[in-house]
Amino acid sequence: MSNYGGAITTDPSDLTRKTLIFSLSLLSLATMSLTTSLSPNCSGTDTVVATTPLVTFLVSVQETALRTFGEEDFDPKRYVDLSLKSNLSKTQKAFDGLPRSGENGTVSVEDLKVFIATYFDDAGDDLVYYDPEDFFPEPEGFLPKVKNPEVRSWALEVHALWKNLSRKVSDGVLEHSELHTMLPLPEALVVPGSRFREVYYWDSYWVIRGLLASKMYETAKAIVTNLIFHVNTYGYVLNGGRAYYTNRSQPPLLSAMVYEIYNRTCDVELVRKALPALLEEHAFWNSEIHKVTIQDAQGSNHNLSRYYAMWNKPRPESSRRDKEYASKFLGNSEKQQFYREVASAAESGWDFSTRWMRNTSEFSSLSTTSILPVDLNVYILKMEQDIAFFANVLGHKSTMESFLEAAEARKNAINSVFWNDEMGQWLDYRLANGPICKESETWQACNQNQNAYASNFIPLWVDLFHSDAALVEKVMRSFHSSGLVHSAGIATSLINSGHQWDFPNGWAPLQHMIVEGFLRSGLKEARSLAEDIAVRWIKTNYVGYKKTGAMHEKYDVQKCGEFGGGGFYKPQTGFGWSNGVVLTFLEEFGWPEDQSIGC
Repeated sequence: MSNYGGAITTDPSDLTRKTLIFSLSLLSLATMSLTTSLSPNCSGTDTVVATTPLVTFLVSVQETALRTFGEEDFDPKRYVDLSLKSNLSKTQKAFDGLPRSGENGTVSVEDLKVFIATYFDDAGDDLVYYDPEDFFPEPEGFLPKVKNPEVRSWALEVHALWKNLSRKVSDGVLEHSELHTMLPLPEALVVPGSRFREVYYWDSYWVIRGLLASKMYETAKAIVTNLIFHVNTYGYVLNGGRAYYTNRSQPPLLSAMVYEIYNRTCDVELVRKALPALLEEHAFWNSEIHKVTIQDAQGSNHNLSRYYAMWNKPRPESSRRDKEYASKFLGNSEKQQFYREVASAAESGWDFSTRWMRNTSEFSSLSTTSILPVDLNVYILKMEQDIAFFANVLGHKSTMESFLEAAEARKNAINSVFWNDEMGQWLDYRLANGPICKESETWQACNQNQNAYASNFIPLWVDLFHSDAALVEKVMRSFHSSGLVHSAGIATSLINSGHQWDFPNGWAPLQHMIVEGFLRSGLKEARSLAEDIAVRWIKTNYVGYKKTGAMHEKYDVQKCGEFGGGGFYKPQTGFGWSNGVVLTFLEEFGWPEDQSIGC
């Protein structure tokens, strides 16, 4: 029996059938043409993961729907999340047979509505609600430091959202995966919320941190099992659980998830199951498409990693907008490179931000693959430390030693390439030659991006940096004077570009990593700073919840209780990582009985 079968059903008489169905659905994934060459040429156009015929067809439906229904309240993602009621050839034939008028072949509103209702199940119908067995309305030992009854009552409401966001992949996906863009998963999952109807990679880390605060250890382990399944199936964790996300990953935090769960549960079997997948994921992030060598002023070579999506076409979930921006380029190869830069920015999780632009006012100047990001390399350093820790737990001495060496080498690389002593921050590094075409390039100070971004402070999150008291003090001074700290949290950047990963938006993951970095340093002043930021963040989440009845994916750090905006879709609610970070902060810092919670 598959290790993954048990979570799909609790009825033993049905288990064998569903395990067989799940195995068959995995077989169908093999037809998705996921073979890649992980060695890009100079134009970067040869490394592509093929998509499915279903995704290609749904993009056609999406484009027709936009022409028919217009742009108001139009969400392109909805159309690539639709499921077929019958086979693709029959649906395609019916679509091709729709009456069309005008030069661009517009279908009437009525005809398209009838067609969609007849041939598709709605977006989200490929998941079913799941009642987690480890959910209790008030878990034993929940947030013992929260003494204020008002805050405690709200925290229990946030805790209850795990039940609202818990899903499992429907039997229909397991039985007929060819009818769905949803990919099969062995275990139950927690979705971020709203339009994000599937599992997402880096969101899952903060979801898991919140689940651990909620004592939901089995749900947390199920999420990790799903992500390990991604690695075993595709060679890396996907950006999200859809067929159109197979061409990229997201910030690699799987090892950090396993580490946090192990810290709470001492589950050696989870570590044993995870270690081979983590070794494979580490190889992926150090493969030829991701690895770049920089030679420092002393002639030493340093290997670092970049984001590099295996895709050179418009993203199916945002096809029309990607094409619009690409229309500024005349040549096909330039368009393809732009599409890769957009998808690589999506792989970064910061979609979108001026971090990735050569010209901060021009979206078409995205050059993500030409940038070595501070935070990505910190996550890989954390992965190397975690792998060494897990190898030690399992008694694999040589693996432990090799990854301790890798972590030390990456720490030196991070300091050599990213650290700016004058600013007291780590800065992203732009490759002088664009998408690099030679063995290595020589470090130049002018290639550091001196704009202030929250990511400049992420290295403090790992102990190789926050254990250095003098360094923490220097970074703390820099952080205070950076302009990023506002009344309702840490701004993502100082540039108000209209993109959602820029000013004035603050995001839960960035608050959490910076707070935790200062906190773990052990310095009294750093802990005080960490608590101050956490209190600001908790307050804005609380006031926003009381005003709107929802947790939000991002917040405006200038205005306590206001959710964030910008970007290419409406602000979303739910919301997985916001819930997780609030519960984590309340678990760590508590809330005194006499402390006000309002703005």
